[in-house]
Amino acid sequence: MPPMSARTVCLLAFALAGAGVPAVSLASPKVADVLIQHATIVDVEAARTRPGQSVALRGEDIVAVGDDASMASRWTAARRIDAGNRYLVPGLWDMHVHFGGGPALIEENKALLPLYIAHGITTVRDASGDLPQQVLQWRGQIASGALDGPRLLTSGAKIEGLDPVWKGTLEVGSEADVDAAIAQLRRDRVDFVKITDSTLKPELFLYAASAARKAGLKASGHIPMALTVEQAVDAGLASIEHLDYAFKAGSREEAAIAADFGAGRIDRAQANQRLDASFDRDTAMAAYRDFARRGVFVTPTLNGGRILDFLDQDDHRHDPYLAYIGPGLRATYAWRVDRAAKATPAQVQARHRQYHQVAAVLPMLQQAGVTIIAGTDAGFLNAFNYPGIGLHQELQLFVREGLTPPQALAAATRAGPAWFGQMDRYGSVEAGKAADLVLLDANPLQDISATESINTVVLRGKVHDRAALDAMLQQVRSKVKAWDAAQGGARVD
Repeated sequence: MPPMSARTVCLLAFALAGAGVPAVSLASPKVADVLIQHATIVDVEAARTRPGQSVALRGEDIVAVGDDASMASRWTAARRIDAGNRYLVPGLWDMHVHFGGGPALIEENKALLPLYIAHGITTVRDASGDLPQQVLQWRGQIASGALDGPRLLTSGAKIEGLDPVWKGTLEVGSEADVDAAIAQLRRDRVDFVKITDSTLKPELFLYAASAARKAGLKASGHIPMALTVEQAVDAGLASIEHLDYAFKAGSREEAAIAADFGAGRIDRAQANQRLDASFDRDTAMAAYRDFARRGVFVTPTLNGGRILDFLDQDDHRHDPYLAYIGPGLRATYAWRVDRAAKATPAQVQARHRQYHQVAAVLPMLQQAGVTIIAGTDAGFLNAFNYPGIGLHQELQLFVREGLTPPQALAAATRAGPAWFGQMDRYGSVEAGKAADLVLLDANPLQDISATESINTVVLRGKVHDRAALDAMLQQVRSKVKAWDAAQGGARVD
């Protein structure tokens, strides 16, 4: 039969439409790799849901989103997923993780990668440990598909002073050293720059933040006590890691305390006591509104602090998630656990008060318009702060301390992409965005603990159903049991 002319097709379409047959039935459906049907899409930005939606995936992309009826007529796929009205959210981001413990623990660190996927975390920001080159290698292998893991964004080696506490650093003692460190990080094509302060001179901290910004790299880090937070932000710090630094900015006496500490007139304990005593809400809100105006984000990392501050109430020895942490990594917990255990009753009570005082800053930041980033500080050294589940615990703390569930969810789905300038690709369920998705059994806009009710994870377009996620977890447990057995230690069941 000869092909029909365009006029014939149009006439036939009109005729069929008159007979009640949709004209779209003439067109061949588009082909996707995966078609998710009957989903309730969570619009995180608007804090609302859209039921009865279908999402078409092709490769690593979302190629179409629409109501079930229209999508069924326009799209087909080799694999169809009936979401059963479950809640579809963008992939979660953990924006503060660590890998480390030395070369002997490379495999134990590598075994953490599936834990993120199994908990719906599709992107992590490595804030530097002592295995920077290994992490850079994993980043490339994950991107190429040679290694399963969440998308990995990393600072590479952190910038520090000479002979620092932290290993795996680029040690700098002069501006020339900082320039060389930034050049090295650019050669490593890092995603951002991390600056810490165990031995770094305050003036070099400021120079490093400024040099990173001039190099087109965002900087985050630990702010030296001898500097004010405003000085660090002026220099170019783009995200403040850990809520206690934001708390520091709320002190009426911050500048005087910084000067006294820098001159050696007071020690760190005395500085912290003065900061606590001089915190002022009006001072804090003015500082936080300035953060918002400048686009400075804050990563609170509440969970790690809560765990250590309340070890007297829960020693975590029977945590089920210890079954997923290798013996070498578990051993790195001892340093902070032992230090916390030596506290006097008065010091323990002071820790409790300090935690609540600092945590109270969280809703103030939100009120001031600061973008809050969800990040856990999970990894080596940070005792019982587990990769994967730690992010869900962090979000629950956000709500406990004053955020709404939609605000907490935004911190784990939109804040990370916003900080990296990647909102065109991540942070929502819509055509053109990355096929990084999590299907939940319950609505996280109503109860943030629903983020734990994971049915399916889609990472770079690859579907991991509940059975596959459970298999990932079991594989990690099996590795940990084998490592324990090899060391003659107790098996974790």
